[in-house]
Amino acid sequence: MNAGARSSPFWEKPLTELTQPEWESLCDGCGRCCLKKLTNASGSRVEFTRVICRYFNHASHRCGCYAKRAELVPDCLNVKQMDIGKINWMPDTCAYRLRFEGRPLFDWHPLIAGSRSRMDAEGISVGGRAVSEEYVHEDGYDEHIIRWVKA
Repeated sequence: MNAGARSSPFWEKPLTELTQPEWESLCDGCGRCCLKKLTNASGSRVEFTRVICRYFNHASHRCGCYAKRAELVPDCLNVKQMDIGKINWMPDTCAYRLRFEGRPLFDWHPLIAGSRSRMDAEGISVGGRAVSEEYVHEDGYDEHIIRWVKA
């Protein structure tokens, strides 16, 4: 390698080439994937609610039971094992979706910006807007449907 050459940041690599720590750090912690979603009968339309998994830690912006999430939350989805190209609920801002599509991360992403402050200022995070599923009956999720102002 040329002494003056700079290697690209890991998040520009294809998803399949990321190490486990790189994969995990690609997540911006927005919490959108942890929101409860409603689908129509055919599954073609997905609506987000502001109801979030009881294990979402609002302080760390991460799952509070990550290692045991599949055991504690049987319907928790493992993005790494999914076909991202076929997921109709993944937000346009999601780093995994962006990189799958060959697009760069947004400049507010914590890996680029160096902190979560720009992401929070852009309204990307669910912080302060989500309510734990512990406080909402499952039959009432439709009363909590939200529309994103920003993609």
